[in-house]
Amino acid sequence: MKQKVIISQNLEQELQLAIEEVKHDKLFVLTDATTLQKCWPVVSEYPCLSGAQMITIGAGDLEKNLESVVHVWEVLQQGGATRHSLMINLGGGMVTDLGGFAASTFKRGISFINIPTTLLSMVDASVGGKTGFNFGGLKNEIGVFRDAQCVILCTEFLKTLDSENLRSGYAEMLKHGLIETPPKSSPVGRTSSMLDELLSYDITSVGSPFTPHYLPSTSSLPPLKRMLQASVAVKERIVDEDPLEQGIRKALNVGHTIGHAFESWAMKHGRPILHGYAVAYGIVAELYLSCVKCGFPQDRMRQVVHYIKEVYGTLPITCDDYPELIELMTHDKKNSGSINFSLLADVGDIRINQTATEEEIKEALDFYRDGQ
Repeated sequence: MKQKVIISQNLEQELQLAIEEVKHDKLFVLTDATTLQKCWPVVSEYPCLSGAQMITIGAGDLEKNLESVVHVWEVLQQGGATRHSLMINLGGGMVTDLGGFAASTFKRGISFINIPTTLLSMVDASVGGKTGFNFGGLKNEIGVFRDAQCVILCTEFLKTLDSENLRSGYAEMLKHGLIETPPKSSPVGRTSSMLDELLSYDITSVGSPFTPHYLPSTSSLPPLKRMLQASVAVKERIVDEDPLEQGIRKALNVGHTIGHAFESWAMKHGRPILHGYAVAYGIVAELYLSCVKCGFPQDRMRQVVHYIKEVYGTLPITCDDYPELIELMTHDKKNSGSINFSLLADVGDIRINQTATEEEIKEALDFYRDGQ
């Protein structure tokens, strides 16, 4: 059965219906420390959540670990959960990924509903059935494919985000703009209406890095909501076509081979970065490889790279970090004997299962550091 994704108009009503559709004996709600404070108050008085048992884990990607999974299992067990219980994952991608894994493995699997509360989790983590946690210093090393019973996307939660987290989610939207097939009716010279709209939107105007509880202006949210819906539709279409990532779903890995290495490198060095920032940095390096190996248009590459560097800055790596980064890439789950990339010959023209030599990867990292 296809996972139901709801773009929310009335969260209370939609959540009540979603809960009623799952015959369950006990109800649990998983949050992290941040969403417990910022997002749980939005829904805590809903009658459909009356009697729900709370499970709370630490916030941040460093908490996406086996210890947190064990804590969720322990609370479920102590709370009398059975294989007929239901868990609601209320939070960002860390919560929906880890909560989905914990639910999928407790008593061989209980049902769960995802309510993503960050832009990143709305466009990426909560859709597609991937669950898991970090292990051994590597991102999402342990996990399973399992769909949520339902995913409810409520953009009102975006008002709880600061600028950095909004930008993190926007990076995945940029990726979706790069892999979306341009409409046939596009005027000459206009490569992709979706990508063009994303590159013309000033995400830096939404939220403030200095005001954690900043409320986005009402004028800036409607276009973001519209682009969010289009972005989710891109991922849904690809996942429906290839649910277990045997073929075209690998398009969703654009920017991720090098991006995950950046993310793991930053985590290992005690200065973790948000996933979306790592993906943005990975897109820069992998668009260079796309130009060199697949003929991606250089002018388009420079347009995207300029936007990313303006919005996301750069990660302070040096050439001395290259061996460690390349070693991290070899551990990526997408590999089978060699470092594997999903590259682009043009916007929407995806070339999966591409490889690159160590020298080519170093050139891409050079471009990331110095290229304009």
